[in-house]
Amino acid sequence: MTAHNPTHNPPDRRPDIVLILADDMGFSDIAGYGGEIDTPALDRLAERGVKLTQFYNTARCSPSRASLLTGLHPHQVGIGILNFDDSPDGYPGNLSENCATIAEVLKKSGYATYLSGKWHLAVDMENPNDAWPTRRGFDRFFGTLEGAGSYYQPRTLVRDEENIEDEATADGWFYTDVITDNALHFLRDHEAQRAEDPFFMFVSYTAPHWPLHAHEEDIAKYANRFDEGWDALREQRLERLIKFGIIDPAWRLSDRDERVPAWEDVVDKAWEASRMEVYAAQVDRMDQGIGRILDQLERTGRLDNTLIIFLSDNGGCAEEMPPESVKEFVTAFVPLKETSRSGRPVVPGNVTGLRPGPEETYQSYGRAWANLSNTPFREYKHWVHEGGIATPFIVHWPAGLGEADGRLSTQPCQLVDVLPTLAEIAGAQYPSHRRGQPIPPAEGRSLMPVLRGEANPERDLFWEHEGNCAVRRGKWKLVRKYRHPWELYDIDADRTELNDVAAQHPDLVKELEAAYDAWAKRCGVIPRDRVLQIYAERGHGLPEE
Repeated sequence: MTAHNPTHNPPDRRPDIVLILADDMGFSDIAGYGGEIDTPALDRLAERGVKLTQFYNTARCSPSRASLLTGLHPHQVGIGILNFDDSPDGYPGNLSENCATIAEVLKKSGYATYLSGKWHLAVDMENPNDAWPTRRGFDRFFGTLEGAGSYYQPRTLVRDEENIEDEATADGWFYTDVITDNALHFLRDHEAQRAEDPFFMFVSYTAPHWPLHAHEEDIAKYANRFDEGWDALREQRLERLIKFGIIDPAWRLSDRDERVPAWEDVVDKAWEASRMEVYAAQVDRMDQGIGRILDQLERTGRLDNTLIIFLSDNGGCAEEMPPESVKEFVTAFVPLKETSRSGRPVVPGNVTGLRPGPEETYQSYGRAWANLSNTPFREYKHWVHEGGIATPFIVHWPAGLGEADGRLSTQPCQLVDVLPTLAEIAGAQYPSHRRGQPIPPAEGRSLMPVLRGEANPERDLFWEHEGNCAVRRGKWKLVRKYRHPWELYDIDADRTELNDVAAQHPDLVKELEAAYDAWAKRCGVIPRDRVLQIYAERGHGLPEE
């Protein structure tokens, strides 16, 4: 892929680029996509920008980050599941040397490159190595190498290549805020030292990934907002999604997950509502940080010629934390600190009646609220039905797109398209080699025609995660859960995947299955049965975040 300086760019300055990623946030959580959460900064971007209604991630954090940053499918770059080393038979878990990141592509073209937030693409998180951000094109890095953890005491906190976990002992230290603070620090330093150069900044929040940690003042904003419960709120979200033009009124709301009780049958409604209140507060605090970044860009006169993209790495997360097994669930790969900074014990797990939010708690919001987060779709993070892979996707760039006024695009696109887009607008060339070795060509294509309101030719889209797999061709989506039969959906008529028509179109099922198999073979997908065999041979359970 060779990019060029597009004619719509100002001739004297290439755009700055800010890529913002939320963690475990559902399709319809933010206000502009139908949710109850106050997100004025994201609303501001959406109102002047473009919203994609059928943009897809890859259903899990590490794979999504790998695909987003490289323009390749995660299996091609060693991150088929998470950042755990199952080589040589399984995925190595390290970001492969045989690929180029956005930061490397843009840096070679003269961009300054910054990352504030979560990385989650390296096996060794203690010793600097070639899978760390500073070795993959980023001039500056602040953040965590690990995938999840306390917002008050995160592990693997690093500045450039130095562990700085001790900084989190300061009064008032809170990870979401500090991700924003360091992004602002990078912007101010850039203005002082390299103001004439364009920059690329990746702001990779961990919000609203579990645990449910938030500021009291943010939680208070959402008191009673979720008291109607998930059943009524799912209906209300659907109405707003239809009103906004994001969801076709012909698409029926998926049923409440059969494992979730009706709200009227919930015993401790106040505690259940409090879980969603804290989740909302996490998203709210992230949005506040995004607003601070926008204000800084505006003060320096860079906002209109900054391409800003916002998305989430997967759908809402249904992972529960039963108190009796939470330590095994969490500490298998993410060690849990058992005391707070003040020395009080941390109570892990979804303990009914224990209000989440403070440092001494460690909870998730669970399946019922994830079902709300992914309205109107079914399934969650891990799965490749729409609830697991559909994300809000907002693009703001007045200098390049004009006043888009919240224009909607319904064209299907996915993570591999981001790198080609950024390379095009930066006038950068995607390399054929890295460190003397050939690398695969980028799998995606530029989103610029879509963002301008034009149509890109149709192409097949593919997904695989933990044996859950799918292929989409035009209006057709073939999808299956691991060890379940293929399902076929007409997405134009039934995007909520309620009417399986596989039996009516056996030839199409075979055709799409063959296309999936060819893609899986080409991209190095390891069959799930083989992955589970590797785990069994090594005597460990299934990896979780």
